[in-house]
This record gives sequence, C-alpha cells and structure tokens, in this order.
Amino acid sequence: MIVATKDDRNLQQVLDKIAGMDEPARAVMQRMHDVIVAAAPELKPRIWYGMPGYATSASSPVLVFFRNDERMSLGVSEKARLEPAGGRDGLLIPAAWYVEELDEVTEQRVAEIVRGAIEARSSSRA
Repeated sequence: MIVATKDDRNLQQVLDKIAGMDEPARAVMQRMHDVIVAAAPELKPRIWYGMPGYATSASSPVLVFFRNDERMSLGVSEKARLEPAGGRDGLLIPAAWYVEELDEVTEQRVAEIVRGAIEARSSSRA
C-alpha cells in the first residue's frame, strides 16, 4: 500500500483545482504551475484561499500564488518581504500581475518573480 504524503495530497489538490478550470484559463494556469515548480522546485504547492499557492513547506506561509477569478493573476504574498519599487514607482510595491496568456518572455519573468520571492524571504530571515 502506497501512503501519500501531505505534500503529495496538497499537490494533487492544486492539480485538481487547475483541472477544474474552464479553458483557456486551464491551459494558462497549468503552464503557470509548471513554470513556478520549474523555477523553484523546493516550493510546495497547496491550496491557499481557494487557489494554488506555493510555500517552502506544507506549514510555512505561501510566498507566491495565482488566481483565476474575473481575470487570471500572479501574486506575491506579504510573507515574501515586499519592498517599494523606487524610481518612478516611488513607494508602490509590486505584488500582483494580471495575465491573459503566457509567452516565453512572460514565463521568464514569472520565474524571476518566483525566485525573487524566495530570495527575499531567505534574506529577511538571515
């Protein structure tokens, strides 16, 4: 008998959530999931506020997440240690991005955002 770990069950819940979405969102959100886990294989997927979220462990705070509500979006949670953008954006803190589809450039940017969230979290705990 194979016993599924909590991480396995959480992953399956995320995959089931994505599979239950209507097209074209399902394909975009599946690709978003694939990009996130490829960029940061150490992150553990789980459902967070009804949508896929990714954290360093099953019990740690979610760092990045995506949603499929009125629009599809990628977000970084406050647990990733957000900082003002500076420059012309002044004190605005970039924490969410809307997306309609993914292309190579967007996938690369998503991967950068995910890795940046992990680095910010790690450096804030050092």
